[in-house]
Amino acid sequence: MAICLYGGFMIRAKIDERLERRFRELAMKRFGYGKGALSKAVEEAILKWVSLVGREEVIFEGDPVEAIDGLLSDVNIGSVRLQHKIKEFWMGKVAGNVSG
Repeated sequence: MAICLYGGFMIRAKIDERLERRFRELAMKRFGYGKGALSKAVEEAILKWVSLVGREEVIFEGDPVEAIDGLLSDVNIGSVRLQHKIKEFWMGKVAGNVSG
């Protein structure tokens, strides 16, 4: 399921086929069968989830350095080169948003 929300952001999520079918049915019943019904339903669902989970206190247990190390374990590039790549990526993004 890939949905473009109102802000223009694309969210891709792989969910169970039956759940997606049921979600689509309910979205159309609630918001109609026209364009944008599914996006409205997804936005409403995300807002409800964020409001519910946002009230919970998140406590990270463990060593944050080990957690980051685990996330980056499959990255086969040195830290200095990675920093340069990030800088190049960021500069490309910034340059694309500057009018001139």
